[in-house]
Amino acid sequence: MTDHLPPTLVLERDGPVALLALNRAEKRNALDDRTILGLAAFFRNLPEGIRAVVLHGRGDHFCAGLDLGEVTGEPDLFKGILHSRMWHEAFRAIQYASVPVFTVLHGAVVGGGFELAAASHIRVAEASAYFALPEGQRGIFLGGGGSMRIPRLIGVPMVQDLMLTGRTLSAEEGHRMGAAQYLVPGGQGRAKALELAHKAAGNARMTNYAVLQALPHIAESSPEAGLFTESLMAAIAEATPEAQERLRAFLEKRARKITHG
Repeated sequence: MTDHLPPTLVLERDGPVALLALNRAEKRNALDDRTILGLAAFFRNLPEGIRAVVLHGRGDHFCAGLDLGEVTGEPDLFKGILHSRMWHEAFRAIQYASVPVFTVLHGAVVGGGFELAAASHIRVAEASAYFALPEGQRGIFLGGGGSMRIPRLIGVPMVQDLMLTGRTLSAEEGHRMGAAQYLVPGGQGRAKALELAHKAAGNARMTNYAVLQALPHIAESSPEAGLFTESLMAAIAEATPEAQERLRAFLEKRARKITHG
């Protein structure tokens, strides 16, 4: 898989965790077409043995969004639709990846960069992170799925505020509103994301798969359809040999108990 990555993406590995870096620091990791296609290919064909992914950006920023050079020139409506759909497919591959995806956010998390982060499952923001949707000032609109995903994180009114006024959110504000689940001091994001990724990588594979694939659909279903799907997924998960061994370990007091603090 590494041989097929574009130079704008760099892959490392820490046991069962893949660390995938956006590698356009000189462009604040702006997303061009080859990077989007590379993300799609990577998440559709994860390396053997990978159980979680940490996505981060090299340099001072996570991602400053769309490389505007990709959409300037002679207007072509049909081409524009296909370009947006290409982003949709790539980010869908992240949201519905077979393993959990953790993002490390620092510096700019702007426009398409915010859309990319929103497609992941767990977001760790460093104190330097700031969130923005400058499409309103650029004369464009969200095109990478952000109009669906970001309001689910921070609400429609705040997305409207960001797009209409050019407002930015600090790391603290973004964390408080739900743009990130974790907030850590500068320079500690990668270590925290890696720690969390290793925890998730140690879960039962079927349970992780259910959390990533079934839970989002259940949450958007009608109550009865959602509850029925939940019953099916619960039965499937607990019937696996791995789950049965984990349950025996708990009953035999071989498993770690849940504590707080």
